[in-house]
Amino acid sequence: MAKDILFSPAKIGPLKLRNRTIRSAGFEGMCPDGAPGESLINYHRSVAAGGIGMTTVAYVAAVDGGRTFSHQAWMSPENVPLFRKLTDAVHLEGAAASVQIGHAGNMADSSVSGMRAIAPSSRLCLFGLTLPRKMSELDIEEMARAHGRAVARAREAGFDAVEIHAGHGYLISQFLSPHTNRRTDRFGGSLENRARFLRMVMAEVRKAAAGNIAVLVKTNLEDGFSGGMGLDEGVSVARIIEEEGADALVLSGGFVSQTPFFMMRGLTPHRELISYQQDLLIKIGMVLFSRIMIKDYPYTEAYFLKDALRVREAVKLPLVYVGGLISRMRIEEVLSKGFEFVALARALVAEPDFINRIRTEPGHVSKCLACGPCNSCVATMYMGEMRCTFEG
Repeated sequence: MAKDILFSPAKIGPLKLRNRTIRSAGFEGMCPDGAPGESLINYHRSVAAGGIGMTTVAYVAAVDGGRTFSHQAWMSPENVPLFRKLTDAVHLEGAAASVQIGHAGNMADSSVSGMRAIAPSSRLCLFGLTLPRKMSELDIEEMARAHGRAVARAREAGFDAVEIHAGHGYLISQFLSPHTNRRTDRFGGSLENRARFLRMVMAEVRKAAAGNIAVLVKTNLEDGFSGGMGLDEGVSVARIIEEEGADALVLSGGFVSQTPFFMMRGLTPHRELISYQQDLLIKIGMVLFSRIMIKDYPYTEAYFLKDALRVREAVKLPLVYVGGLISRMRIEEVLSKGFEFVALARALVAEPDFINRIRTEPGHVSKCLACGPCNSCVATMYMGEMRCTFEG
């Protein structure tokens, strides 16, 4: 049953995948000066050749001012033909290609774009030590339209799907979370008000997608800290996303500026994070406080499953489970509980051919587990290219 499900085709909106696996949108870097590089193309080609149903290019900003890193792309007109090279390469290997679109909000780096960070409220963000500008209603309307324009360009670039990033403490998530949204107008206060920007974005995205490409949304089950969005509100947000016509929902959790390793679990690579940090002031702060401020969360395989089942009970749209899957046995267990798809990140950083491996060797377990997981691959994103550092 579940064994048959894993390698069976399935649809997300207008898109049919060859199996139930998706490469999760773990940030790769690999975009020197903001342009998709050959290493990005080659990596996604290798994941596609390795048997994935769909591979997702991560953390592409809707606008230049939404970037955190200089080696992060945005969906500019100039980048469309470069992304087309990537989608063509993925399609030749028989997989579908998706792109995650979002905005860093209060974590955007002004030195990258020359523009001040924006957010629902003007509150100091410890990630990058930024004090963002509070968005006006005109800013909010324009940013919703910018997401639509980015989706239109993604279609032009040959992507089969888009994933709107509404989680992890980025801009849409900052509106949803009471921790970062202290507004008193129609965009703040109640969850319905805090979700208004999300609804506006979805309206523009659906218009741009026009039923021709699949629309997925990544959202938090919970933010993972007191004062943030909890699981009950996370379930309510899932219902809102279903109302707004998403084709599938990707369930995650955590808030980069508060609980960065809530979403990944395992060891926190303090030494690597400090050594890769280029900003001297932030580096000093991390030396002094990172072990106090960045909390460790123990890793267990499928660590979001219990909470994700709450959403499965609440909505009918297809769900993509993500969170610590490294074996075929647990993947099949997740699928047997009513999730239509599974997404993997670190397992595919360590082994781009992981899906083919578990097809031919059902007992194979990703080597990612052998290192702890150490999460050093996460720290490498600051140096431009995410990669596995485990040498065992």
